[in-house]
Amino acid sequence: MQTTTDVPDAPHAASPAPEPAALRTAAVPQGRGRRLLHLGRAMGELAAGAAAEGMVRLARGERPALAQLVFTPGNARRLTERLSTMRGAVMKLGQLLSMDGQGVLPPEFAALLAALRDQAHAMPATQLDAALSQAYGPDWHGRFRRFSFQPIASASIGQVHRAETHDGRVLALKIQHPGVRQGIASDVANLALLARTPGLLPAGLDLTDTLARLQTQLLHETDYRAEAQATTAYRLALGDDPVLRVPTVHADHSTDQILATDFVPGVPVDRLADNGAQAQRDAVATALCRLAAHELFAMQLVQTDPNFGNYLFHADTGRVALLDFGAAEAMQPHRVAQLRDLGRALRDGDAGPVRTAALALGFIAEQDPPAQTDGVLQMLMATGEPLRHAGAYDFGASTLFGRMLAQGQAQFFDQGFSRTPPADLLFLQRKFIGTFLLCTRLRARVDLAAVFAPHL
Repeated sequence: MQTTTDVPDAPHAASPAPEPAALRTAAVPQGRGRRLLHLGRAMGELAAGAAAEGMVRLARGERPALAQLVFTPGNARRLTERLSTMRGAVMKLGQLLSMDGQGVLPPEFAALLAALRDQAHAMPATQLDAALSQAYGPDWHGRFRRFSFQPIASASIGQVHRAETHDGRVLALKIQHPGVRQGIASDVANLALLARTPGLLPAGLDLTDTLARLQTQLLHETDYRAEAQATTAYRLALGDDPVLRVPTVHADHSTDQILATDFVPGVPVDRLADNGAQAQRDAVATALCRLAAHELFAMQLVQTDPNFGNYLFHADTGRVALLDFGAAEAMQPHRVAQLRDLGRALRDGDAGPVRTAALALGFIAEQDPPAQTDGVLQMLMATGEPLRHAGAYDFGASTLFGRMLAQGQAQFFDQGFSRTPPADLLFLQRKFIGTFLLCTRLRARVDLAAVFAPHL
């Protein structure tokens, strides 16, 4: 996650430079007890904020729905601040909440949570210096001609700094927050504890496999050696592309806790929603949809984190840089074949093959209650709407995601609901939902039938 904003450098600084006044810093809370306290406070603040909002609205004679009480700007500010301080696994959840489409979250709530994508609290300068010393040695500053102490971006697992080497390379250094890897297990355990709160989730819903998969994925994302290899493998598999590019890894400056790549200028692609021309938004959204289909069906290597900050748009070239391959997953060929069958059935709107494919993939099972099975199949059929549309599908005018959210909420809180998505497809599902939500955010028009035609 990088932006074009630059800051004064501190060349050959032997000790940390003074922090800019606007930079928010905080050490990462460590230990399960401390992190549970922060998470508990976040939930308590949401509840208190909702109660206060409810009293105000009741005094006005209103009868608001629960969502109107929870998803307020005040609650968003409190939640963003708490998760920004925590970082780690729980902050990942906040990032996902911010990736809403039209009608999913109130715009004010989503806009405040969007800061979690690249504007989390950063490490204090002394802690940053210690992290660099641990990775490179106490004379780390001698590696660089210039190093910017102010991060370009800071998110759940690490923060990014701009550096220039003595041979003229301009690098982006992704530096892992201390203790984040060690805190993943406690975060997941705390989320599991929270999930057992009576009334919070449907009775009988077992999240054991899902949370175990989440923990495995997050641990993988903190392995920067593995991410360096995945980034290079992905860049080679993608090949030359007129729109998309993957920064080159610089192994001589990469370690277990630091990933060094080319610095690429640009802004998070969702900012085009505010100032991009329609044709530009359409072209970028089409390129990213084409990428998602190509990753799954051709490369069989998918970057499964659709955080909007992982796509940087450069206005001068019109190209999009792809970042953050800690969540890259190799797809099993039999799963790709099953997903191709599902895609064809959704494109054709054929309920029988959709059911067959859903059974093979594990979205439904023969022993599931009929009402639950029907609900899942209805939602799957709805996701095929853009594939069945003739010509460009107008995501800006579509109500698809709002309808799916309402249907999903109704089914999720039905006491008969007891199935989560297959664990091995959980992050792939997130990738495609995130890509289509980005199309909605950009109000883009994309011919999805044409995008997927070569693969189906």
